[in-house]
Amino acid sequence: MEFAIVDIETTGGNPSGGGITEIAVVVHNGQEIIHEFQTLINPQVPVPAFITGLTGIDNSMVGNAPTFEEIADELWDLLDGRVFVAHQVNFDFSFIREAFLKTGRELKSSRLCTVRLARKVFPGLGSYSLGRICEQQKIPILARHRAMGDAKATALLFDRMLVLNQEVIYSSLKKNSGEAFLPPHFSLSKFHQIPEACGVYFMLNDKGKVIYVGKAINIKERFKGHFSGKILPHLKQQLKAEVVDLQWQLTGSEFMALLIETLEIKRLWPKYNSAMKMPKTLWGLFHYQDSSGFYRFQIAKVTKSLKPLETFFSAEEARQFLMEAVEGYQLCQKLCGIRKVTCKEVQDVHCQGACRSGEHPDSYNSRVEEFIKLIRESKKELLITLPGRKEGEVAACLFEGGILSRYGFLEREAIQPSDLESVPPIPETFYFLRQFIHRIPAAQIQVLEPNQDPNPFQLGFF
Repeated sequence: MEFAIVDIETTGGNPSGGGITEIAVVVHNGQEIIHEFQTLINPQVPVPAFITGLTGIDNSMVGNAPTFEEIADELWDLLDGRVFVAHQVNFDFSFIREAFLKTGRELKSSRLCTVRLARKVFPGLGSYSLGRICEQQKIPILARHRAMGDAKATALLFDRMLVLNQEVIYSSLKKNSGEAFLPPHFSLSKFHQIPEACGVYFMLNDKGKVIYVGKAINIKERFKGHFSGKILPHLKQQLKAEVVDLQWQLTGSEFMALLIETLEIKRLWPKYNSAMKMPKTLWGLFHYQDSSGFYRFQIAKVTKSLKPLETFFSAEEARQFLMEAVEGYQLCQKLCGIRKVTCKEVQDVHCQGACRSGEHPDSYNSRVEEFIKLIRESKKELLITLPGRKEGEVAACLFEGGILSRYGFLEREAIQPSDLESVPPIPETFYFLRQFIHRIPAAQIQVLEPNQDPNPFQLGFF
């Protein structure tokens, strides 16, 4: 393992607004220094006077120096694949990472901070600035506040800490790189390959069998979350002991991830996924017209004698669904059965006065009818298009009677149902459609067939 010990001088500010004026890299192989690199850099912005006073670097010194882009290839070769080490590492790394991003490359080095390491190796010091630590350890700094002077001093400090307490160095590296939390049979290189994107992931055991399926907006962060924290520690330990590999499928959106996750769990029945059991009791959203002519809503248990507008797995879920309508269609919470007092008493900005005779029933009911229309259209044959996994691609899913019947990823916008892959009908997809249909722009929803008006008792809920 090799370490790139780095120091930079800048024009100040932050990485997006400031520029690098000088950089030095000292390469250490864990035993000794094997290479040194240093150069002034033209920051392409003026060097402030106070920076010149601190470092001695002025505009005339950097005027003919190479730009970062001109030394980027050489610097990349020095940093890529090595552990990035610096005093206050986040400062140096953030400037260099930002500069590389402007050249089209992303630096993803593991990092170590000599300030944090020094606190563990030399506890109890009054200050952990580079100058004070080096003074305490009798390490010379030949040119303070110049890149090579500080980088060389940091390298000598790092070398001394390696000699005195190597375990602190390597245990910190494991913790910072993510290796500490990883399952014992899961490689760090594989972890670095996991995308920070939305999709479905599959955990595999040593026989290549899928033992868990999940979905995430950020697959890498979600995978890490499985093995950290204190929730279900026994299950985490079991999963941690078995997982050796991870596969994934990008989906482009959370909605598609939920749908595909459900299909894959039903197809594979992984060992560590809880069985998807439907509740014994369903709740419904019912509507009626009161004596004043206003449409009202009520949430109640579903029975075979009462046909609801929509069905839910819990009363709270129904309430949340109705609250989205209150906000989206400017409805009255009192008329929706959510509260008993008038909206004026609680200063509800969504209500336009229906509960206190401040709005005519026809005006209010027209918005209710728009909401009811959306619910009923969700029971029709719908073709929904969503963002794809990459530029130029779209995801499409077909719902029949509220249940997913086909889906696919295509590189064109003119989509026919026959273009999509057929999937077995799974009642849970009905729940996800209802959960997300409010959030999907109307232009992305195409109604293909007359109202199918499915009966919830025919969807496999009972």
